[in-house]
Order: sequence, then structure tokens, then C-alpha cells
Amino acid sequence: MRVRMDLQLFAHEHQERWSSLVDAKLRQTLVTRDQHIFNTNYEGNPKAGKVKIPVRDTEVTVKDYNKTTGVDLETGSTTYKDLDIDRDKSVNELIDGYDAAAVPDNLAADRLDSAGYSLALEMDKDSIGCLETTTGTKVAVTKTAATESTAYKEILNAKTYLGRIGVPQEGRWMIVSPEFMSVLMLDDHFIRQGDLSQEMKNRGAVGAVAGFAIYESNNLLYEDKTVTAGKVTTTEFIAGHPNWCHRVDEWAVPVHLQDLAGSGKFIGASAVQGRKIWGRKISKPETVYLKRTETAAASGS
Repeated sequence: MRVRMDLQLFAHEHQERWSSLVDAKLRQTLVTRDQHIFNTNYEGNPKAGKVKIPVRDTEVTVKDYNKTTGVDLETGSTTYKDLDIDRDKSVNELIDGYDAAAVPDNLAADRLDSAGYSLALEMDKDSIGCLETTTGTKVAVTKTAATESTAYKEILNAKTYLGRIGVPQEGRWMIVSPEFMSVLMLDDHFIRQGDLSQEMKNRGAVGAVAGFAIYESNNLLYEDKTVTAGKVTTTEFIAGHPNWCHRVDEWAVPVHLQDLAGSGKFIGASAVQGRKIWGRKISKPETVYLKRTETAAASGS
């Protein structure tokens, strides 16, 4: 009994340590990083399938103070919305020729690193898809591709719009496509990564312009022929602020090495297994600005 309890404790410690290793790789690889693109504030337990996220619509009201009568109390305007934890992904990779207790550390580390990278790509695609498709986001009027002479003007349009609707200047971000990035880098207004503060470099930003931290991603919408009949639609950039972009994730089953000896099918084998659950939501879609292009689809498409 004592041996079994020790083994269970050992396995639990491995799950905690391995999940932390996967999370570290995941956070490092994500373009849509927590606290910089998405905030992670919530109440409740993600494993229950739903949490509450705080949404503040207005800032605190400032009033004149009267020394005799004081000042009337204001009711805070923070509301709470449901965020469904409806993304459920898993890793389950066979490691043949090794029982769970005999898997070499370097092999386990390699597969854990791969699991973190793969999960990061999956979360990035899903999160960017949420930013691109949530109803109510602001879409730029211009649908032609940006050029060296127009890219900065398009960014200024986004800056003006977000400023007018009250999005704070501090913390604004912009995720750009590789094509838009190549054009933007030709503009003298663009601050290259080498000139950024160490803090912004640590966030994963590749540059800055007009008050936006710039992040480059290959996962923006590319050639979606279903959006507009006869048109090929691409996304050049997305701009927003973490205040209204929410993401919550947790391990439903922490990463572990599962011995498959009792499976009745695998002999002398084990598997790296784990389940990650998450949800994402844009609580105020109008705070997200998209610049898209539309071109005629090639004949026969």
C-alpha cells in the first residue's frame, strides 16, 4: 500500500512538472500571448465548462467634491459575461519500445517540447480566428492591398478609430500578416525589434508603430473564398487591446507518460498523453479593428 501511494505521488509530481514544461514552450511559441493580446481574468473553474469574465464598459466617474455634503456614490459599471470553455484538445503519442518508467529523459523532453509547440499553433489559429470572425468588429473600408506608401496610413486609420471609441493607448497591439509586414518594414515610421525596449522584446513583439506593439503571424486568414462570392479575402492586420480580448485555459488532464501494458494491444510501449481545454471571447467586438483585402477569385476557383 505504501509503495502504491509513493508511485501515485511520483506520477502526480511528473504530471505537474511535465505540464509546466509544455506550458513554458506553449507560452514562448504563442503569438497571441496572455496578458499582451488576451487577458486571463476570470472567476470560476474552467473544468466546469464555463467561467465568468469581468467586462468594464466605462471608466470611473470623476465628480466635484463638496466639503459640506460630500459626493454621491456611483454604481460601478463592471458586468460579468459567460465564457464557454469549449475548446478541448489532446496529445496522445505512442512511444514504442519503452515502458513508461523506462522512457529516456531526452526522448520525453523532446516529445514534451513538440507537444507545447503543437498546442501553441492550435491555440494561435483558434484565437486569431476568434478575432477575425466575431460579429461586430470594425472592418476597414479600404479593401485593396497596402503598399509602401499606404501601409502607415492604414495603421493611422486604426489608431484614430480605437482612440475615438476610448481604447487606451497603453497596451494596444497589432497582429500583421507576413505580406503586410514586408511592406511596413519599408516605412521609416516602423521601429524595428532591435530598437525596442527589452520588455517589448520579451512579449514577442517584432516592432512598433503609431503606439502599437507589432506581432507577425502566419495564421491570419488567407484566401478564404467563402466570405464573399467570387472574391478572395485575406487579413492584412488585426488591431486591439487585451482589456476586451479574453482567453482562459487549463489542463483537463495534465501531461503524463501512460504505460500501455494493460491495453491488451500494445506490448512494451507507452504514450505521452494530456488534455488542454480553453475558451476565448471578445467581450466588446467594436474594440477590434481589421484590415482586409478582397480580390477577384481566379477563374475556375
